[in-house]
Amino acid sequence: SSDERANTTSAPVCRAAAAIFDANMRSSTAARITGTAVYNTAMILESRAVPPFEKNGFVLACERTREAVIIDPGDEAPALLEIVRARDLNVRHVLLTHGHVDHVSGVAAVKRALGVPVSLHRGDLALYERAVQFGEFFGLKVDPLPPVDLFYDEGHDEVTFGDFLVRAHHTPGHCPGGVCLAVEGPAQGERALFVGDTLFKGSIGRTDLPGGDL
Repeated sequence: SSDERANTTSAPVCRAAAAIFDANMRSSTAARITGTAVYNTAMILESRAVPPFEKNGFVLACERTREAVIIDPGDEAPALLEIVRARDLNVRHVLLTHGHVDHVSGVAAVKRALGVPVSLHRGDLALYERAVQFGEFFGLKVDPLPPVDLFYDEGHDEVTFGDFLVRAHHTPGHCPGGVCLAVEGPAQGERALFVGDTLFKGSIGRTDLPGGDL
């Protein structure tokens, strides 16, 4: 409702993210879960995670049209690209929840393979552009990242793929340009929320990293 949206907007960002997540969970329809794949009426969702960070990257697709987006491709990017090939998906966008190296280290590989636009909030551009240096800090080789194509905060906060709409909600705290990606499908209650590191399991995302702020 409009009252609920107003309450969410006026809350501090971490509470706002939690409120969005809770609203989506309460309204979501039951899904059949098999391994790391989730199937709703018309949505395909798969995730992969690999060492050393073990953070999730996602392929989200419209079952009817086979159009898809990739969210936060990190070191697991080859596995995400294999999902795309195996399922014969047409990826339209790479959507980033924020610019930390573990969430962007696979962007170059995905861009080379698919040539699709990359979206980010400009508040995290400095983090994104220093991913190679941050990788070196962790002893990792990160390929130089391609330029960001679209910024959520410059009129590109909505993306469609097939029958689905993604809206980016700015939720700084973990980092200046962090966003939550709210996905809505055609079926009643067919929703999902990708929070990046705005929320952790059982807690808010850490705020003690460069750019973090409670």
